[in-house]
Amino acid sequence: MADVVTPVLSPCIGLCRLGVDGLCEGCLRSGDEIMRWITMTPAQRAFYMDVELPRREAERA
Repeated sequence: MADVVTPVLSPCIGLCRLGVDGLCEGCLRSGDEIMRWITMTPAQRAFYMDVELPRREAERA
């Protein structure tokens, strides 16, 4: 029986460049958050997607 692979939720849009504030210009994650993303739990990733990253985006506007 084949294992089912579930894709990892990610905010990456392929614009991978850290800005002067230390956040990715595409997804607004820090370098540390990008490195840890794959090891985060689904709940941790959902928190970033639903709460933290939208907050950062609003602060930039």
